[in-house]
This record gives sequence, C-alpha cells and structure tokens, in this order.
Amino acid sequence: MPERKMSIKRKFVADGVFYSELNELLTRELAEDGYAGVEVRTTPHRTEIIIRATRTQSVLGEKGQRIRELTSVVQKRFDFPDKAVELYAERVNNRGLCAQAQAESLKFKLLGGLAVRRACYGVVRFVMEASAKGCEVIVTGKLRGQRAKAMKFGDGYMIKTGHAGQVYTDTAVRHVLMRQGVIGIKVSIFLPHDPEGKNGPSIPLDDVVTIAEPKEEPSPETILAQQAEAERRAAEEQMAMAAAPEESGPPVEEAGF
Repeated sequence: MPERKMSIKRKFVADGVFYSELNELLTRELAEDGYAGVEVRTTPHRTEIIIRATRTQSVLGEKGQRIRELTSVVQKRFDFPDKAVELYAERVNNRGLCAQAQAESLKFKLLGGLAVRRACYGVVRFVMEASAKGCEVIVTGKLRGQRAKAMKFGDGYMIKTGHAGQVYTDTAVRHVLMRQGVIGIKVSIFLPHDPEGKNGPSIPLDDVVTIAEPKEEPSPETILAQQAEAERRAAEEQMAMAAAPEESGPPVEEAGF
C-alpha cells in the first residue's frame, strides 16, 4: 500500500513539534555547557542538526563520544534511518549577546545562592559590555519571604513591539527550581546593528536616518569660467563651419568641345 502524502499543514505542525521536542531535550542535557539554541537543516539525503553552545568541547565530549551518544538518542527517538541524521556543534561568537546563554548563567548563579539583585545586575553589566544596545532581566517568584513578586532590571534601549522587536530582540525564559519554590527568569537583549550580520541583524532599524555627506559645490567663479569656455568653443566651431565652403571655392565647369 503506497504511503499517503502528508499535507503541508501537517508537515509544518510535525516540523514544529520535532523542533520543540529536540530543543527541550538539548536544553536539559546541555544546560551546563552553555546551550544557546539549535538549527535544523533538512537535505534530500540527511538531516543536519547544528547545536549552538558557548563550550563546544564539552558538547563534543572526549573523542566525540558525547555527540555520538546524542546522535544515537535523536535517531532512536525520531525513527531516523542509519546515518540519516548528523549532529554538529557550533561555538557562539559572542555569548554576551546570546539571551539563552545569559539566562542559563543567571540560573546557575541563583542556584549557587547568589543574591538576586547582585546576580541580575552582573548579567546586565556583562551584556552591555558586549556592545548590546539594551538589556532587560525580569525575575519573578518568591524572592524574599512568602509573598511572590517581580523584579525588573534594565539598561540601555529596548524595542519590544513591531518588526524591530522580532528581528533585534533576543529573548530567553528559564525556570529555576529553588527550595522556596519556582523562580522565573526572562532575559531580553537588544542586539546591535551589524552590516555583516555576525553580532546582530544586518537590516537597519526603521527610524535610523543616515545623512550622507554633501557633494562639494563649485564656486560661482568656476561656473562662470566654465560657461565662458563653453561659449568660446561653440563660437570657434561655428566660425570653422562657416569658413569650410569658402576654402573649397566655386565648382569648376567642364569645358565642352
């Protein structure tokens, strides 16, 4: 019996579920290795999964053992054929501009017993020193006492709405299982504009106006001199055209016999 072709709607849903489950697995497994996201590339022959992390050596493991174990887990869980899925590790260029890496860092600081205010201000300062345009850290839960509350720490410039909010703002959410209860962490980083697209989006912001340097205008004396030169050349050309028939002289009539 031939396989039924999957509809486009079901394919998008299946791809989304696959990405979500894979991201959740890697987030839990590679939390201590600076996990910063995953990218799935599908080719006709195999599926490539690129894991972005701050410590790629820990992700690979000794002689690549850990990455092979992760490949085997993914292959068995999602029913991939042999050698149909490949996992790669990619280092994050600037971890100060990665919201997921900073959220994980803040999570381990809080689990280590560091004061909330000190931990959050440390993250904000580190992000701003990494050439970010802005940063915001929100921590909610039972921070002190039995009453739950939210604390917000921010610095710089932040756009949350519209197309710029989608392109320029990198956001990550983590949950910290503390003794007194669950604490929620949300880190938002407003990325800088980078024409090469490495440290930030290559498309400029809508409200940024770039004023070009004005062209050097010639002085009035130069313009008048150019006009006089053009008139002189035109007059010389007219005189040359008028003198051309006179030099040739009248046509000589042939003598008849």
